[in-house]
Amino acid sequence: MNGAAPLLRVQGLSRSFGLRRTVAERIGRAQVQPARAVDDVSFVLHRGEILGLAGESGSGKTTLARCIIRLVEPDAGTIELDEVDVRAARGRQLRDLRRRMQMVFQDPYSSLNPRMTVGAALHEAGRVHQRPGSENGEQFVREALERVHLRAAIAKRRPRELSGGQRQRVAVARALAVGPEVLIADEAVSALDVSVQAQLLNLFLDLRDELGVAILFVAHQLAVLAEVADRVAIMNRGRLVEVGEAGAVFADPQDAYTQSLLAAHPRPRLSNVAAPGE
Repeated sequence: MNGAAPLLRVQGLSRSFGLRRTVAERIGRAQVQPARAVDDVSFVLHRGEILGLAGESGSGKTTLARCIIRLVEPDAGTIELDEVDVRAARGRQLRDLRRRMQMVFQDPYSSLNPRMTVGAALHEAGRVHQRPGSENGEQFVREALERVHLRAAIAKRRPRELSGGQRQRVAVARALAVGPEVLIADEAVSALDVSVQAQLLNLFLDLRDELGVAILFVAHQLAVLAEVADRVAIMNRGRLVEVGEAGAVFADPQDAYTQSLLAAHPRPRLSNVAAPGE
């Protein structure tokens, strides 16, 4: 990162959701405080960096990720992509920002159109966003598949004909087909077998190194983040409680919640980063 200006800057982001009142609360007209899923969150993401976002289920990780690309509208705070105000964007500008920030979801089967072949889905993404080379559909699709280490023959298949790992690679290929600068991977490997997880993690590392794409990698498995993350951010009840270099956080966690997370998991093996002093 070397002091370069951040590509993505999030400052004071918050989002609350209303809770349903019980019958007794409605009869008594009791006030129910909304649940704050994201609470005053701030962080930066640099070009070519993988920032791991960790926390237990319900900590607000997915809501934060969806707020960043405005699938969920934040209540407060700012989001800047290369100094462009994401929250103020409308129309064509918002469409361009969403092209520059793409999300890979946990379940690729639900995010891919079951009626479209893989090739049609990839070509559509490039064509809609007018990506260079998309006028030659067959070549565009072949290159998109090669980028995620899939054979060109996959283009003729539909999502139901693919394995879980292949579907997730197709989801990554579709996100990359529009030329993003930021990739948000929301639990993108958590539903896969360990061996397939390892292959996908290596793919994300390759994309970081070869394309220079910045990645916000959301996961509840600390061992997964230890494989890919340059820095980690630990989230608890909507707030970031600790942010730092992956090696330093895993080797010497400062926050009590981070310590409890590490105590509940096998100690991560830091293959992507060196621990302090190495």
